[in-house]
Amino acid sequence: MSEPDRPLRADAARNRARVLQVAYEVFAEQGLSVPIDEIARKAGVGAGTVYRHFPTKEALFEAVVGDRVRQVVERGRVLLAGDPSTALFEFVREIVRNGAADHGMVDALAGYGIDVNKAAPGAEAEFLAVLGELLSAAQKAGVARPDVGVAELKALLVVCKSGQDFGGGVAERITDVVVDGLRAG
Repeated sequence: MSEPDRPLRADAARNRARVLQVAYEVFAEQGLSVPIDEIARKAGVGAGTVYRHFPTKEALFEAVVGDRVRQVVERGRVLLAGDPSTALFEFVREIVRNGAADHGMVDALAGYGIDVNKAAPGAEAEFLAVLGELLSAAQKAGVARPDVGVAELKALLVVCKSGQDFGGGVAERITDVVVDGLRAG
């Protein structure tokens, strides 16, 4: 469902944001078979409120994915506006910290045959763009290795996030190694 032409009332915007957050958490934890009524209950709104914003469960899935990507990209931009010598490394750590829920969400979508790229067109490009900007800023600041590109950085993020499958803080320790390896001489 596309965004309305006029801005939402403050309470409607809060409800929509709350539904998206709860749906993200529930889908990541329990999969996509969770009824809309359950999401509405957990969000503290009526099912009609959910359906008013998202007429189908597929529309809700797509909105959740798009919202999550926007949050990640926005966080990258906020970090980029700060200290370029720390922005990239903090972003990498945040991606890994939040990766379990994101991974659960992507797995849930894939398990139900939903193509994330179709659900959130341009999401990959937006993510790679902010990742490239963070890497470039860190390289210009002299804190990141000049021989690393966006493709290598994305692959390293996948490696860091895969450590979550092992529990016991393995992902965080792998991230420490990767961040140390990304630092310039």
